[in-house]
Formats: sequence, C-alpha cells, structure tokens
Amino acid sequence: MASYILSIDQGTTSSRAILFDRQGQIAGVAQEEFAQHFPHDGWVEHHAEDIWQSVLRTCRQVMQNLSISSSDIAGIGITNQRETTVLWDRRTGEPLYNAIVWQDRRTSAYCRELIGQGHESFIQSRTGLLIDPYFSATKLRWLLENVEGARERAERGELAFGTIDSFLLWRLTDGRVHATDATNACRTCLFNIHTQSWDDELLALFDIPRSLMPEVLDSSTEFGVTSPQLLGGPIPVAGIAGDQQAALIGQTCFSPGMCKSTYGTGCFMIMNTGDTPAISDNRLLTTVAYRLNGKPTYAMEGSIFVAGATVQWMRDGLKLFGAASETEALARTTKIGHGVYLVPAFTGLGAPHWDPQARGAIFGLTRDTGIAEIVAAGLQAVCYQTRDLQGCMDADIGTPIDRLRVDGGMVSNNWVIQFLADMLGVPVDRPTILETTALGAAYLAGLQIGWYQNLDEIAQLWDCERTFEPRMPEAERQRLYDGWLDAIERVKQRETSEAGA
Repeated sequence: MASYILSIDQGTTSSRAILFDRQGQIAGVAQEEFAQHFPHDGWVEHHAEDIWQSVLRTCRQVMQNLSISSSDIAGIGITNQRETTVLWDRRTGEPLYNAIVWQDRRTSAYCRELIGQGHESFIQSRTGLLIDPYFSATKLRWLLENVEGARERAERGELAFGTIDSFLLWRLTDGRVHATDATNACRTCLFNIHTQSWDDELLALFDIPRSLMPEVLDSSTEFGVTSPQLLGGPIPVAGIAGDQQAALIGQTCFSPGMCKSTYGTGCFMIMNTGDTPAISDNRLLTTVAYRLNGKPTYAMEGSIFVAGATVQWMRDGLKLFGAASETEALARTTKIGHGVYLVPAFTGLGAPHWDPQARGAIFGLTRDTGIAEIVAAGLQAVCYQTRDLQGCMDADIGTPIDRLRVDGGMVSNNWVIQFLADMLGVPVDRPTILETTALGAAYLAGLQIGWYQNLDEIAQLWDCERTFEPRMPEAERQRLYDGWLDAIERVKQRETSEAGA
C-alpha cells in the first residue's frame, strides 16, 4: 500500500518536494532555488521553464533519497506562489514570455487608470479584491498587449493562461489537463467569488479572451494523473491550493474566527470567515479559503509583500550577516526600543495601504546605530506590519483576534515571535510542523484519496510546539507602534511629494 503523499511546494524563490505520511509527519524533503530576474525597476520575473525543471528535479530527488517508487506515493498535492502569471502555447507547452511574478509592479499606471475610471467598487464586489498590480488580470493583459502576436494567437484559441499551479498541472499531465482550483482562481481579479466562475464582465473589462482560462475545480478533487515517464509511473494529482490558503489548511484553521499568519518571502494573515464572504471596509481582501464538494469556505486576508525578503536583502544586499540564522543573536544584543524603523517597501506597500509607488526607507539612524539595530528593525518591521493587519481585521470582523497560529521560515526565530506576541497583545502558537503550506496541500490530496474522511479528522493532527505569551506593557507596545505608524506616513508622504514634483 502507498505510504506517502508527495507535496509540491512551488514558492517565490525555491521549489520543494516534501513527502508526508498519514500522520502529517515529514518523511523527506528536497529543495532547489531558482533565479530571480529584475529587468526594470519594479519588474520581477521567473523563467517558467526553470520553475518546471526545479519541481521535476526535487520530486525525483526526494523519491531517490528515500529509495521509493511511484507506487509508494498515493497522491500529489500542489501548492504555489499565487498570482504569478504564465501564458503558454497549447500545442507545445512553451511559455511565450517569462512568468510575471506576484511582486511585479509594471502595471501600476494601468491600475491607476482603472481606479480613476471608478471600477474598484465593482471589482471588489465581484472578486473581493482591490485594483492592484499584485493580481493576475493586469499581468495577463500586459502579456497580451506587449508580447508580439500574443493577442492574435489568444483570439484564435492557441494559447493558455494559468497561475503556477495550472502550468505545473499542464506539464505533469503532458498537456491533458488545463485546470486550476478556486483558491488560485480567486486571486486573478477575473473570478466571481459568489458564482464561483469566471466573470464575463470582468473578462471584458480587462480584455481577456475566455478561451485562455483554465477550468476551475474544487481544492480537493481528481485533477488528473501524471505522465508515467516523469516520476516512474502514473500518480494522481488530488489537491491544489494557493500557498496561503494551503497554510490555513495546514494550520487546520477550519472554524470561523481562526487565524494564521505565514512568514515567508511575504507575510500573509488569513482568517476563516466561514460560509459568508465578508467584504472589508479597511482595504483587506476577501478570498476563497478552500472549496470542497462544490462548497466554498471564505476568508479575509491581509497581504504584506516583504517579510522574509527583508532578511534576504539584509544578508545579500547589505551583507550584514552571513546566514539568516544569525539574526536572532544579533537582535538580542540591542534593546527592543532602539529607535530605528525599517520600512521594507521594496515593491510598494500591500495591505492596508496599497501604495505601489512607495519605496523602502530606514528612519532613526544615529551614531550609535550599528548592524544589530538595523537587523532588529528589519525583523520588527514584519511584526509591525502584522499589527497593521490585526487592527484592520478586528475592525472588519467586529470580534478581536484572540490568538494567532504562525508558520513559515521566519518563525523559527524565537526573538521575532516573542516580539510579535508583544506587539499583537495575544498568544502566538507555533506548530510542531512548520511546513504548513506543503502540509495543507498534502491534506487536500489525502481527503481526495481517502486517507482522511473529513476536516475534523485532519484537525486532530495539529500539534503546538510552543505558545508565546505577550509580556510587554501596553504603554510600551503603543509607543513602539506609534513610531512605526510615523515611519509609514513619512514614506507615503515622501513618495507623494516626489510624484507631484
């Protein structure tokens, strides 16, 4: 009997293949980074072929590491960087252009036009999203307008669009399946979250031919079977979810009001809101948490574009330390209220500001400022941004978040998570299994293949490794946060004044 589920976790900077057993325990991991491309200021691209090859190599590697064959794998779950946009040839499977990454800001001017024309309330009412370069629709429109022959070929039905999950599914099934799941579809700005279908009026607004669009399926279902030559035999693809929704599932946040925050390249805080899509008054996003048996469960999400990427920048750009693991010891050498604020608006500001023109800045530098203070400020920025989201979410839902589950690469840093608990003023739970994004994809596949009968059974598998209780006095918490709010406003004002000059 097959003993494992293979989870493909295709992220912004690397691809990973993780084998899970029935208890949700990790049996093996393989990971491979791939190149990031920045052709112009604010542009971020990946070679889609690099992504595919890294996925294929890591899947083969993790199987080789455990000396297993395809018959030992019961199913595959896929989770992926969301919004990243690929346009490819239906006949050959070859991309027409690089994948345009979720962080990319090239469509900022077009987004401002749409907002100026008064389309935002209509788009939000249908999709739960705001108008921003973050989402796939404007990226796809850019490809159709700027890649030679793309629009004509799209009109003739020769091309396919997909987010990364859809592109991987196409390649895994050798072009037999062009599909996505509802959690990825809802991030395109083209999907009606109420009707659970592509919206003809939205397609017309963005001038997107319907023939490009993948079929939208449940998050746990029969997505197809891999071509035998890829992994040594056919394996069913049984679960797909965008990375943040997959993390919500991996954290087993199945009841309304439960909330998780993931700290990877960006930071994404999501609260399960149940059967009803709650529209935010504070510029948060309404999204599909997961769709099972045709029934969507909704969530509210705050998206921060830069979290772990700040650590990467401090390491590779500023060369303040050699490895991310060094940041905890560095931060402990300075006092919490060191007076330095780092605003990591490298690709603009996400929720709740949605300012694509903002850029990063460091405030409060003195002669006493050293590496430790800047590193601590970079780590604290992630926590301050989470506090921004907490305030908006509390106001929108009307019920304060009483605890938070966290995951992602940054949460192994105890200093960061203690400061997060202090800044939020609520307990923060860190699970035993930190790979919750990949785990969520595995759970979805496990539901489809019969490993798990329902979500309650999956919820029993969640285990807390440590709870961080808040211990900072309220006055100190507010003083530090007020300094952050001042820094944010100064960045926004600076950009506004420069734009008007």
